[in-house]
Amino acid sequence: MGQTDTIAAIATALTDSGIGIVRISGPDAAEAADRILRNKRKDPFVKQMQAGTIRHGYLGAEETLDEVLVSLMRAPVSYTGEDTVEINCHGGAYVVRRALREVLDTGLVRLAEPGEFTKRAFLNGKMDLSEAEAVADLIASRSEAARSSAAAQLTGLLSGRVRRIREEILYETAFLESALDDPEHFSLEGYGERLREKITGLLPELERMMASYENGRFLKEGIRTVIMGKPNVGKSSVMNLLLGSERAIVTEIAGTTRDTLEEYVTLGQVTLRLIDTAGLRDTKDPVERIGVDRARKALEEADLVLFVIDGSSFLEAGDLELFPLVYGKRCVILCNKADLGNKVPEEEFYPHFVYPGSLSEEDARERYPYVAFSAKSGEGLDRLQKILEGWFYDGTIASSGEPVITSLRHLEALSAAAESLRLVLRGISAGVDEDLYTVDLMNAYTELGKIIGESVEDDLVDEIFSRFCMGK
Repeated sequence: MGQTDTIAAIATALTDSGIGIVRISGPDAAEAADRILRNKRKDPFVKQMQAGTIRHGYLGAEETLDEVLVSLMRAPVSYTGEDTVEINCHGGAYVVRRALREVLDTGLVRLAEPGEFTKRAFLNGKMDLSEAEAVADLIASRSEAARSSAAAQLTGLLSGRVRRIREEILYETAFLESALDDPEHFSLEGYGERLREKITGLLPELERMMASYENGRFLKEGIRTVIMGKPNVGKSSVMNLLLGSERAIVTEIAGTTRDTLEEYVTLGQVTLRLIDTAGLRDTKDPVERIGVDRARKALEEADLVLFVIDGSSFLEAGDLELFPLVYGKRCVILCNKADLGNKVPEEEFYPHFVYPGSLSEEDARERYPYVAFSAKSGEGLDRLQKILEGWFYDGTIASSGEPVITSLRHLEALSAAAESLRLVLRGISAGVDEDLYTVDLMNAYTELGKIIGESVEDDLVDEIFSRFCMGK
């Protein structure tokens, strides 16, 4: 499925650095490069290069714009499966942009769309769709666990599992169709029970992959974490401590935070998508009211709540009114300002979580751990990290050898495939004709094919790659 045009883009970050790379891919890659690159003798040299080599040269056919190193890869042995030239120039933002402009001005090359290099790798059979998506996950990874999961998917852990399951489903479908077409040579006697045994072996594999989605989502997107509390208990100070910088404004004036602020932070093996919210209270200020409403909405969608109270003063009605908002959620109580002395010891705190028909006080202690905390000194930060790693990362994600699902698209395909296989089991139990099994078997086969890109619409492929960064 080779492309007929040649594309180019900057493949490195646009910032001052030692090296910047302009990548060219397509049938005219070498010809375009020869129009703008010269060796010491002022001669073009790229088309004469051996594939897989690097040569020194100068950018600029008429005047020297930069001194560069040039690499050449020939189809199909390249990332995209096409002829590819990479110009390694000095990394100043202006220099790299000028190099790209020289390439585009040859008239042989157009600017690449976001993700188009990886899209061509997929279309040219260099990787399947799940492996291509893993490239984006790897680039966006914010922790070692996220990197490890993306790298495993990139090397084919998920696609290998999916392909094997599809092969087993296809074998059963082919056997059924052969037996129905040629009953003299293929017997279906007892086949329903054999098929039942096969499917009951495949379903747990699909279910394990589906069950990994929540952990996978946390790895990929971060744990949606709301910092909650009444005004002026130190929520923004907690956020700044976690981030290691003063991202949120901190004052002694209640209601300073008027909107939700979002940042990512990694604590050990856990990545938090931190959301600092406006203090929750009744207010007549229309702007603050909007912030409070947004805070409540963020709280409803949160995976984790950091409930901040001011431990240097006694609990007030404003604190007690917030307790019901965290019932049923993963929540850590941060008793802040521990450096000023603690007037809310742990044993006095948990009775406020206990009401008729709710948790026992012992269960509340386990579900809502209490941490004496100081956003000023960092006291309690290590304990918070240990709690979160215990909840969200037990070390098995990277070492289990099982694929971890990070994409809702993959989850939906797995769910649909599993449901189709369950329909086959129900059909076997109901004694339906064997020819009806093939419909659901092929539905399962098709749904699994969506994960690796063997049965997916062109517009979905375009949407997936449009989320990639430019130059990848």
